[in-house]
Amino acid sequence: MTNSAAPGTNQPETPATEILETNECWELLRGVSVGRLAVVVDEHPDIFPVNYKVDHGTMVFRTGEGTKLHAALGDAPVAIEADGVNAETGVAWSVVVKGQATAVKLTEDVLDTIGLLLFPWEAGQKDQFIRITPSKVTGRRFKVTPPVTWWSPLDDAPTARNE
Repeated sequence: MTNSAAPGTNQPETPATEILETNECWELLRGVSVGRLAVVVDEHPDIFPVNYKVDHGTMVFRTGEGTKLHAALGDAPVAIEADGVNAETGVAWSVVVKGQATAVKLTEDVLDTIGLLLFPWEAGQKDQFIRITPSKVTGRRFKVTPPVTWWSPLDDAPTARNE
């Protein structure tokens, strides 16, 4: 990842985005506990923050009765995205897990998921454990671009007054 100027321009060269291997995605997911659950609600996308745990190549979260639960358990696949950034190096990552969500029902499975010590941030009855079995796991790592290097065609547009 470099910060030098792109050849023939005074614009900084865009650092390469690193595509992560699946095992590295899982390792990163284990290092954080909050992600965003994407579901389909009334034929439209919706996103909910969730506390999750990685469990043997799946993701588990707790929720209570409501929109999130019913949408997650519907016929449409779901996705969870989690990310992080190293404040010292400015390197960020993002991982997306896509798959099908199912309710954890078998007594043995429920006891196993309780052992994950999964604690939601929001108070309330969160007695439903949902497991996402992935069909696809993707991730990327990249250098966060400093705001002073951002550029758009509007940056060169004339303005009505000095700003």
